[in-house]
Amino acid sequence: METACLARRRIAANIGGGREVQEISRGDRPVAPTTIPRMIPTMSPQDFSRAPRLPGTTAHPFDALVRLADLIESLPAPIFAALLFALALAPTLGDLPRALGLLLFLLGDWWLIARLPRAGKSFGPAKPPTLALALLRAPFAALPLPLAALAQLIGSALVVYAFWIEPQRVHLTRQSLQSPKLPRGAPPLRVLHLSDLHVERITARERQLVARARELAPDAILFSGDFLNLSNIHDPVAWEDARAILRELRAPLGVYVVTGSPPVDQPGIIAPLLAGLDHIRWLRDERVTLDHAGQRIDLIGITCTHDPEKDGAALDETLRVHGDPDDFTILLYHTPDLAPVAAAQGVDLQLSGHTHGGQVRLPFFGALFTSSLYGKKFEAGRYQVDALTLYVSRGIGMEGKGAPRARFLCPPEIVLWEIRADR
Repeated sequence: METACLARRRIAANIGGGREVQEISRGDRPVAPTTIPRMIPTMSPQDFSRAPRLPGTTAHPFDALVRLADLIESLPAPIFAALLFALALAPTLGDLPRALGLLLFLLGDWWLIARLPRAGKSFGPAKPPTLALALLRAPFAALPLPLAALAQLIGSALVVYAFWIEPQRVHLTRQSLQSPKLPRGAPPLRVLHLSDLHVERITARERQLVARARELAPDAILFSGDFLNLSNIHDPVAWEDARAILRELRAPLGVYVVTGSPPVDQPGIIAPLLAGLDHIRWLRDERVTLDHAGQRIDLIGITCTHDPEKDGAALDETLRVHGDPDDFTILLYHTPDLAPVAAAQGVDLQLSGHTHGGQVRLPFFGALFTSSLYGKKFEAGRYQVDALTLYVSRGIGMEGKGAPRARFLCPPEIVLWEIRADR
């Protein structure tokens, strides 16, 4: 097993070269509006107390579907290949040459995804996403032959891009926020917001993250949860790699973290994962004050249970006992689902993740799935909920288990905030 020291050397050895820096720079091009928030009409917190299953918990259908994919991955290769052949036969109505042509594309998807671990890109199972792609490809096989062939070629190009290219391109989003609660003339507070590391192994993506964090030199770093990939929460190598990454994250005012979804950031895992990383402060329903050039900024970190009633009560208690309404307040919380509560309680800025921006997005529609109680209302980016500014990060890593290690129109993201007084 690789030690933390070796993993740290591996990061350092791979982030200093000019080629890597150039790749990071190309990730700075804007991918979405970053300064104009989406305005959310005044809204009261919804009552989810009767919701049978909460997103981000083991009882939720999405989590069950992700875990069911383990059964698909356990199928022997010959049986899985036969399943793909059957799927190729169905839309071609038994036309053997066309079925074999479609089968070649399906086997190509399988090969491309199975190669990802060897290439050090991602480390998920190959069969579940291959099966999902087969179901997406099948209807196009019924088109006239030239169109069918073109559609399958486009499909293969999209597979290469979504699985091999976009997940490795970390984009920097810059945001600014002005507040009358801060003294005029003081320098802006520069905060780097990170979310959803979901570490499997150290890849080019994590090396970009570390290099960029060092280059940006923020005043504080805030992480809104999900340290490990769901497939790797008991993997000692993933632990060491995650610790090596966290060890490299430094800021003068500190590095602050909260836990993410309970199935991922289990208390019995996060405590030893952070042990000995004394520069990192784990916030558990508590408040700290950041003193930046005479500016007082309250940072509140709330543990995520995915129960807005319970977590909202924790926020209310933390604000009631420790909060000062005259201080600028940042809420660090894993999901955007607490935004209506935070807005009602006078929080100025909420930094969240969890949705991954959907990972796969469609033009003019956005995320296909968000795992948020509010659906697509808070899927990704900046929102204005009354006086609250909410930012939902697309995150850095990907979920795990049978969920595809793919991103489309939704690249990994780190967010640099400049918070200053009104001019």
